[in-house]
Amino acid sequence: MMTRFTSACSDRPHPFAAALLALLLVFLVPVARAGGPLPGADPSPAPASPARADASSTQATAHPFRLKGLAWWRRPWVLPTAGLVAFLAAMRIHEGTRHGPFGIDYRLKRGDKNGVFSRSNQLGLEYGTVAFETAGALLLGNHKGLGHVFWQAADSTVFAGLAADALKYAFRRARPFQNQGPNAFFHGTDQSFPSGEVTLQASFVTPFILHYRHRYPWIWAAELLPIYDAYGRMKSQGHWQSDVLAGWILGSAFGYWASQRKVPLLVEILPHGVSVGFVKRF
Repeated sequence: MMTRFTSACSDRPHPFAAALLALLLVFLVPVARAGGPLPGADPSPAPASPARADASSTQATAHPFRLKGLAWWRRPWVLPTAGLVAFLAAMRIHEGTRHGPFGIDYRLKRGDKNGVFSRSNQLGLEYGTVAFETAGALLLGNHKGLGHVFWQAADSTVFAGLAADALKYAFRRARPFQNQGPNAFFHGTDQSFPSGEVTLQASFVTPFILHYRHRYPWIWAAELLPIYDAYGRMKSQGHWQSDVLAGWILGSAFGYWASQRKVPLLVEILPHGVSVGFVKRF
């Protein structure tokens, strides 16, 4: 009994639980700061009386998250980078396994077919994301606000998916369940690197996060979607760690690119009637 207890306590934390906890703690930072100025608001403060200035300095001392020195937390790249670092730090490296070219790859034990990370749940998330995004873009149209963000997300997912497919054909990496090891690149017609499903989730949530992060800081919790999918794909032995991390980076990069465009590229390519929106049309 004591031996079993000692060996259990010596095990490292579960990687997904550790990454999830680290990300949830990171999400609390903008919430604790009570948000920032709304998009389009005047950033210059109004003149204050000496008494109010003293009160403000006292409040800043009492609430360190409001200090000007922590303004870098507002930048859009900070929290995804922190989450990525937390995810990498939580990954366990099993002894006696090949670590791959990135030094982080190992094969997870295949999970329960009916569990939370089952393949059916992963496919349900994938199809649900595509259906939700398509319905939102077609219903609301490319107008200011939510409809415009839906079309930015459509831009992001379409072109990120094309890039992921091109990389899959270029690298042709074997999947964990094929028992070829993490170094099996340029291997037949395999398509493990990067993860297309994680690319989809990251490219979908990024435009919404970048648009609403100041007004609704809790929107950062949407990053839990690519995290869930990343661990699920590893649990199904469909991808290595580096596959899902590359998909996360690729999807986030295309999400940032799409959020910077005033007119989504799909709106320019498709007939104008498609982006009008059924709500406005009828």
